[in-house]
Formats: sequence, C-alpha cells, structure tokens
Amino acid sequence: MLYFDNTATTFPKPESVYKAMDEFMRHSAANPGRSGHKMSIIAEQAVTETRNLLAKFFNARNVSNLVFTLNTTDALNIAIKGVLSSGDHVITSCLEHNSVSRPLQRLKRDGIISVDFLKASTDGFIAPADVKNAIKSNTRLIVLTHCSNVLGTIQPIKEIGRIARDHGVLFLVDAAQTAGVLPIDVEEDFIDMLAFPGHKALFGPPGTGGLWTRQGLVIGYFREGGTGKDSQSEIHPAEMPYRLEAGTPNTVGIAGLNAGVKFILNEGIKKIHAHELALTKRLLEFFTANKDKFTLYGPADCANRLSTISFNVKNMPPEEVSAVLDNSFDTASRSGLHCAPLVHKHIGTFPEGTLRFGLGYFNTAEEVDKVARALEEIASA
Repeated sequence: MLYFDNTATTFPKPESVYKAMDEFMRHSAANPGRSGHKMSIIAEQAVTETRNLLAKFFNARNVSNLVFTLNTTDALNIAIKGVLSSGDHVITSCLEHNSVSRPLQRLKRDGIISVDFLKASTDGFIAPADVKNAIKSNTRLIVLTHCSNVLGTIQPIKEIGRIARDHGVLFLVDAAQTAGVLPIDVEEDFIDMLAFPGHKALFGPPGTGGLWTRQGLVIGYFREGGTGKDSQSEIHPAEMPYRLEAGTPNTVGIAGLNAGVKFILNEGIKKIHAHELALTKRLLEFFTANKDKFTLYGPADCANRLSTISFNVKNMPPEEVSAVLDNSFDTASRSGLHCAPLVHKHIGTFPEGTLRFGLGYFNTAEEVDKVARALEEIASA
C-alpha cells in the first residue's frame, strides 16, 4: 500500500517503536507508581524518562507540568475547559479542528463564553494584526492551530504568542500537525499551553498525546481517582502532574512514544522536515502543471506550509476518487471534511470536502510519482 494519510496518523512507525513496545509489554508492563516491586519501578521510570524527554524536546523547563493524555483532542479539552469561566472571551480561527471548535461552540451555546472565529487569507493564514484587534477586556484565551490539517499552512505562532503575552491573554497552541516535524520552543514562542499528539509526527502509537502548561497556571480538572500519591487524602492531589493524570496511564504507548521521539532526535528534525517538503514540492509541481484537471487548495509552493495537501479532481466527488485510489491503486488517502468543517466553508468545499494527502518521512519520491500517475489516469477517465 502507498500510505498517504500521515496527517491523520503516521505509518509505518520506526522499527525501534515496535521493538520498544514489544519489549515493554513483555517485561515491564506493570502499574507505574502504585507498587514497590521491580516491574512497577521500571514502568514508572519509563514514564518519567519520556516526560523529561518531551519537556526537553519542547524546551519546557517545568517538567512536571507536562502530562500525558489520550490524544490531542483530550489535551485540548482539558486545557479549554480547565481555564475558561463564565463571561470569558475566546479568540480562535476558521482553520480549527473540531477538537477546538466543538468545545468552544458548546461553551458558547451554554452561555458561558463568547467566541470570535477569525477569518483566514485565501491561502489559509491568520494575520497577527487580526488577533490583536480582536482582543477585548474580557479575553481570556487565544487558541489556534499551529498548522491547518486541511491546507497545510503554518501559522505565525511566535508573533501571536507575543501579542497574547503583552496583553495578558493565555495562548493555547494545537500542535497536532507540527509536533515532531517543526521545532517548537514554548519559551521563545510565548506559549502558555501546548497540546500535542503522540501518534502523528512524533511516531508514537495511537492513544498517546500530551499537554504542557506554563508554571503557575492552574488548570481545573474533571477526572479524579488513583494517582499512586497521597492515597489517604479524600480529594485528588492538586500538584502536577498528578492533578491531570488520574488512573493507570498507557504505559506501553508511552514507551513507544519514547522511542519515537528518540528516533526524531537521532535523525534530526531538519532532515525529516526537508524530506517531507521535497516530496511536497514534487506533488505541488504536478498539480500546478495540471490545473485543468485538479483544483489545489492552500499554497501552491512550499513557503510556510507542511506536507498536508488538499485537492479535488475536477468534476469528481472526493469520496469517489479516494475509493478508486484505495481499490484500484492500493493508495490510502482521506476524503471529506477532515473534522474541520469551518475550513471547508471558508474555501468553498463544504459539504463534500476535499481529497487530502499527508506525506510522511517514510514516503519516497517514487511513491509520489506513482500516485501522480494514478491521479492522472483517474482524471482522464
């Protein structure tokens, strides 16, 4: 199979990830921090090592404020619902995934908050000046995606983060598409909360992710239970990371995530990004040369974009094209709204959506050429 759905979940994973998870599951998969026996201690050490590794990866000084979550959606929900109160105002954009827009819309519907959804440019960029102009006296939070999961556009989070910091507004970054492929520095980028997945560009397995929060920021919690700490207390511990990590964690997943991050550090994030951009450039050139057959959405060049490419074959529904690619050319892609309907309304592809390719580090130029030939055959049928 030609796997071009890396925007959703990367595949395959590095061999080291499979080996780490198998080894951990066979020999160390006890409950971390809940018992004093050797396996439990080893499991706790694996969780702690991965927490430290990720904190260093994002230049997060307060390691204990990096907590493990189920995925980015889980992290975003914890952050959004943990900091907002009645009367707060939130700034976001039309580019957001449903994991941002749905929690905000529900809080808005319930009369708890007010929300401004900023418009993007035609190519899918948010202007920092628009963010600044939208700030009100009761603005509590700015939450934005680092990169659109539909258009592949990279947002200027450092400039927006500085604006948020200067105005005393919290800044939450959805790094679902960028963690592992773009450098993220929570200090230099003025980030207060960072939500990220383990299963995408960090090469971990599904069911892993994390949330980092700035020191001193108190996040409300809704999940309470066992933590392996202060078991005699009638109430849940207030200190991090226990505050947001009730229950047994996905230790085998965390072990795999550990191996994924180490793979990135060994390969080099610049090398990974450069390879993916080279493939992206190759495919964008194909679409540019065949404008009569395809409609491309988002930037037509590689400036300020990642390897997510949305397009449509003219006069063909994206769902049909995706099915033909799967059944006749053994190629995995994704069609539809990509859990981001506001983006599609913005670019005029709602409700059918687009066909999306997500190129990854393990894709090759030969695969890109092969899928281009398949698309040309489909468009000419």
